[in-house]
Amino acid sequence: MPIEFYSVQESHGCFSNFSAHPIVLDGKRWPTTEHYFQAEKFVGTDDAYVEEIREAKSPMIAARLGRSRKHPLRRNWEVIKDEVMRRAVLAKFQTHADAREVLLSTGEEALIEKTTEDHYWGCGSTGTGKNRLGQILMEVRALLREAR
Repeated sequence: MPIEFYSVQESHGCFSNFSAHPIVLDGKRWPTTEHYFQAEKFVGTDDAYVEEIREAKSPMIAARLGRSRKHPLRRNWEVIKDEVMRRAVLAKFQTHADAREVLLSTGEEALIEKTTEDHYWGCGSTGTGKNRLGQILMEVRALLREAR
């Protein structure tokens, strides 16, 4: 039976990029994977804006800043965004044993980000979205299982 997630308050809330599981990547501490992912959109184009996103008081603010198009996106963003997400998610679950155990406890179940708005990272309103976050979580789960 597929496992759906979205809100950090739910039983699989640690799968959300908004969950309070800080990571260290590229020599910096990021409050959430959302902070890291959104900031990566601007690396090499606006370093001050990258820092503003990293220091955002909440993942919601980081997301809002990352969705702004007042600053230029890095040219290769569409090509690398999945790998950026994979790096962030892997770092989170390698760093935090509590979240790692929740992920590993899902066995072989499909993981689905149940969001009506996002048809790329989630399943979207029709359930036919790409669910890339869910797919990346399942990839990370397999990597972590192999590493045990």
